[in-house]
Amino acid sequence: MASAYYEFYRGSSYGHAPSLGMALTDSLDELITSGAITPQLAMKVLQQFDKSLADTMANSLRAKATLKGHLKTYRLCDDVWTFVVKQPVVKLESSDLISTEKIKIIACKSGDAIEAGRK
Repeated sequence: MASAYYEFYRGSSYGHAPSLGMALTDSLDELITSGAITPQLAMKVLQQFDKSLADTMANSLRAKATLKGHLKTYRLCDDVWTFVVKQPVVKLESSDLISTEKIKIIACKSGDAIEAGRK
């Protein structure tokens, strides 16, 4: 059965720090290698991670931000938008400014993340 949630968050990171999803994947790989868990259990854990993160993003986050930068590329594929912005400056509600070399934004319709696995 296909996963009903996108796997966007597994590889997301801030700066050079590994993401929570990458750390989870690495830990599960070690547990599989040592024989502590089966690959099937690891897949169930990752699917639950994807579901929990998507649910949290949809239901619990209400922060707003403003983004300014140079739009380098954009594309629409399978109802998923991907934007790459060079030299972005993100202004948070708290008036904090965050800048970096580039940022990649992936966006989909709110129902698509849940419905994707049912098509």
